[in-house]
Amino acid sequence: MKKVNIYFNRWFSVAFHYMNLIRNNEDGIPVQIFATHPDIRHMSLQGADVAGTEPALEGIEYVQFCVDFCRSNEIDIFIPHLHMLDIALHASMFDAIGTKVLVCRDLDLLEKIMDKGKFYESVQETGIMTIPDYHVVSTAEQFQAAYEDLAARGHQVCFKPTETEGGLGFRIINNDRNPLQDLFGHVTPYISFEEARRILSSVDSFPNLMVMELLEGFEYSIDCLADENGRLLAAVPRRKAGGRLRLMEHIPELEDIACRVAGVYRIPFNYNIQMKYSGGVPKLLEINPRMSGGLHISCLSGINFPYLAVKSALGGEVQPAEFTGNVLASHVEQPLIMRIDGESVVTDAVNLSGSSS
Repeated sequence: MKKVNIYFNRWFSVAFHYMNLIRNNEDGIPVQIFATHPDIRHMSLQGADVAGTEPALEGIEYVQFCVDFCRSNEIDIFIPHLHMLDIALHASMFDAIGTKVLVCRDLDLLEKIMDKGKFYESVQETGIMTIPDYHVVSTAEQFQAAYEDLAARGHQVCFKPTETEGGLGFRIINNDRNPLQDLFGHVTPYISFEEARRILSSVDSFPNLMVMELLEGFEYSIDCLADENGRLLAAVPRRKAGGRLRLMEHIPELEDIACRVAGVYRIPFNYNIQMKYSGGVPKLLEINPRMSGGLHISCLSGINFPYLAVKSALGGEVQPAEFTGNVLASHVEQPLIMRIDGESVVTDAVNLSGSSS
C-alpha cells in the first residue's frame, strides 16, 4: 500500500502528538510525515519522518516555498498553521500539484474568524450563541470609554488584541494591585486601569484591542471534526479540572452550540470553539479554525481527530462519532534523547532506567 505523504509547516510543539495520532491510525494506513520549522530542533519536528528548516518569508513568497516543498516531496495532504490565510488565498496553487490542503477555503469566513471583533459582529447577527459585553478600541480615549462603560455595568474588565493566538496580549484590569509586591512576585496578567491607559496614551493609535467583560466560570474548548463540506462529525467539550487534570464531558448545551456553529459556518476538518461560563451562561471567547493545542487530550475520548480529518480529505468515509462517557485525563513529561543527523532530527523515548525505547 502506497504511503500517504503528509506535511506540517511551522506548528506548535503539540504537533508532535498530532503526527503520532495520524501515524498510529486505526485503519493501518501507512503514512510518511514531513515537517518544517525555522528551528530544526523544535519539538514540533520530532514526530516527523522527514524534518527540515523553513525560511523567514511572508505572503506569496512563503506560499511558494510551501508549494515547492509539497511538489518536491509529492505531498498528498498539507496541514498548515503558519500563514494559514495566505495559504488559503492561494489554495489553487496546491490543487494544481495534487496536494490537498486542510484549510477553510471560505476566505471571508476565515478572515472573520481570525479577527475576534469581526467574528463577534457576525455571531451577533446570527444569534446562535451568547457573546460577552465588549468594545473594540484603537485609541486611549476609546479604551477609557470602553472600560468605564463595562465597569458601570458591574463587570470586571479584561482586554486582548483582536488578532492573536493563545494568551498573547491578554490582560485583566485590577486596580487593587500592589506594584512592589508585583515586582517581587510571579509574573501575572493583571494590570491597573491607570497603567494600561498610560501605556496606550503613549501612541496616537494602536492595533485593535477587544475590551470585554471578564468571565469567571469554567472555560471549555469544544474540539470539533467536520468533513470537507463542514458537516459536523464529532464534538468533544474539554475543560481544565484542576492542576494538570482535563475533563472531557458531555454538556448538551455546548454540543448544541457546536451543531449550530457547524450549521451556520460550515468550517471544514478540525476546529475549536472556546466558550466560558458566566452566571450559568456559556459565552463565546473565540473559534480557532485549526487543531487546538489540547486536541491530543480530547483524542483520549476515543476519537482520533487528526487522522479522521486526513481520512475525510482523502475521500474516505467517516461516520459521525461520539464518545461514550466522561473522561478524566492528565499528562506527564516524557524525556527524549535528540540525535542530530544532517538536517534531520531523530528522537528516542527514554524510560526511567535511562535506556532508550
